[in-house]
Amino acid sequence: MKIPYLTADLAGTGGLLKQQPEDFCVEEIPAYLPCGSGEHLYLLVEKEGLSTFALIEQLSQILRLPRDRFGYAGLKDTQARSRQWLSIAGARAEQLEALTLPQVRLLQLSRHGNKLRLGHLRGNRFSIRLRQVENDAPCRAEAILQRLQQQGVPNRFGPQRYGVLGNNAAVGRALLQQDFDRALAEIIGPPARITNERWRQAAEAFAAGDQATACAALPAAMRDERRLLQQLQQGRSPRQAVLGLPRKRLALYLSAWQSAFFDTLVTERLTSLGQLWPGDIAYIHAKGACFRVSDAVAEQPRANAGEISPAGLLPGSRALTSEGAMARLEQQLLVAEQLPADAFTALKGLHLTGERRPLRVFPADCHCQAADADLMVHFSLPAGCFATSVLREIRKTATEG
Repeated sequence: MKIPYLTADLAGTGGLLKQQPEDFCVEEIPAYLPCGSGEHLYLLVEKEGLSTFALIEQLSQILRLPRDRFGYAGLKDTQARSRQWLSIAGARAEQLEALTLPQVRLLQLSRHGNKLRLGHLRGNRFSIRLRQVENDAPCRAEAILQRLQQQGVPNRFGPQRYGVLGNNAAVGRALLQQDFDRALAEIIGPPARITNERWRQAAEAFAAGDQATACAALPAAMRDERRLLQQLQQGRSPRQAVLGLPRKRLALYLSAWQSAFFDTLVTERLTSLGQLWPGDIAYIHAKGACFRVSDAVAEQPRANAGEISPAGLLPGSRALTSEGAMARLEQQLLVAEQLPADAFTALKGLHLTGERRPLRVFPADCHCQAADADLMVHFSLPAGCFATSVLREIRKTATEG
């Protein structure tokens, strides 16, 4: 499905994204700074071409500490130069000061009383280079950024949420449907989407029913997938093998399904991202709180001022329910998912409580300038919002990555 643009009447800049890690720079805006004392060692790092999980894995092995000792406020792209805080319980400052890791630079060390948790940040600042843009790209980008600051940008999750094969949401749907054979097939991967030769060979062997060959062919880095196939060969059922994957990974699949559901809602409401419907759940941007709209006409001036926005559903057992037209839209989309009645609570340890997320968000600190034949774009977004939503509107290219 071709996803429409909010700024479809404004020409895009084109341009290539993430040609080098330094083309995509992101810096966390922390919710708080470490106080200087406490059991958790806080480190501010700059990393390049390395995911947050990969860095934690390296530090876990070097420091000989389990991964649950580590905390982080947000996950950062692999193909980026990013600055973020991590926390470690049980580490000594001298261990980190003497550490040398490729692709990583330690900028600051301190201490604090609590572990960093996902969401412990105000937002992120982005500085992004778009290469080989149109000649008048700065003017085009300025016009688009001005519109997005006034109207808000569609608050989509975007492609990075859905994995390298784009099928994380499909795995999540299969889990909720308790279709573990389908979940297995999606986790190993549809062969036609896989470019890595060894991985594709493994996926083809698995699709042909040859689990032993598939297990042997998997790339070394795919440890979870190999363990999954080994459990099948040992007589475990597809359900047992899939649910034996790390909980964080299974939760990621379910979160991807929620994200895909929400992204569909954004597209359905694209022409009314700032228009309140009776029965909407409204999001208060300054507080991060929600309320049900009983009088849409009375509340609309606040939406026009960017104080509040309609909020879409991330499905779950405890999410605020909308009424009226929005409730009908959300229910129609849920019915199409063909989920069992207990889908959100059936999987032990993987309950989806659900929440509401604003359909639009307002970028701040926006500016851009020419850089030889390229374009530099700068902006900041609240926590949990993705730069690709802004870049998609600016570039208007066939690919988002």
